[in-house]
Amino acid sequence: MNLNLKNKTAFVCGSTQGIGKASAVELAILGAKIVLIARNEASLKNVVSEINAINNLENDYIVVDFSDPAQLRATLAKYIDKNGAAHILVNNTGGPPAGKISDAKTHEFLSAFNNHLICNHILAEAVLPFMKEEKFGRIINIISTSVKQPLKGLGVSNTIRAAVANWAKTLSMEVAADGVTVNNVLPGATSTARLQGIISNKAVKNNEPIDKISQEMMNEIPAGRFAEAEEIAAAVAFLASPAAAYINGINVPVDGGRTSCL
Repeated sequence: MNLNLKNKTAFVCGSTQGIGKASAVELAILGAKIVLIARNEASLKNVVSEINAINNLENDYIVVDFSDPAQLRATLAKYIDKNGAAHILVNNTGGPPAGKISDAKTHEFLSAFNNHLICNHILAEAVLPFMKEEKFGRIINIISTSVKQPLKGLGVSNTIRAAVANWAKTLSMEVAADGVTVNNVLPGATSTARLQGIISNKAVKNNEPIDKISQEMMNEIPAGRFAEAEEIAAAVAFLASPAAAYINGINVPVDGGRTSCL
């Protein structure tokens, strides 16, 4: 099986922590040069140092805030003009705040739409010409199992994640002939800061212990535990590899069997 990513460059978003960072590490292990994309420069520098020790390459980073799509477009254009684009793009952005959809305000949908779908599209626009020229491209979107089965209490997230999944499927059909694949990885409950925030908020709202809320969530997972970020990243790395060249336009749940639909 060809998992070799030497001489490939990967743009990895939200890569200073959690699934994004784990994905950057896995891609580096396979030999890719990594360009981290996030908003905290101090954290970016720290992670670049870690990755440099893994692949012995001159990895890099881009500082940008996805709440400003215009800034993202300008910053990307400037970076690519100077340094070149990427063979691999991992779209990964922190999810919208939890809450019932009936309580959501319209500005929350607009903000999430910009942060996720619009920014994903800006990133794809920036790298697709290079991917098509190279006849090798991988766009991998880290979304959520809510694409297949909406999750209670995540109204805005469920809505926007579904939009991203349909954007990705449509794009996958348009670029397949150019050697570019577009796939979605759907993490289940994963041991990250976001999950801990969701558990803490639910514990406060229900006036119950955090451990009780956490155990109740794990009881819904056939595997009986939360995922580690590295387990999600393994799926990302495989889809980025040459071995996955004929896998295109799919949603891959990595959730310990929690999603009940096919």
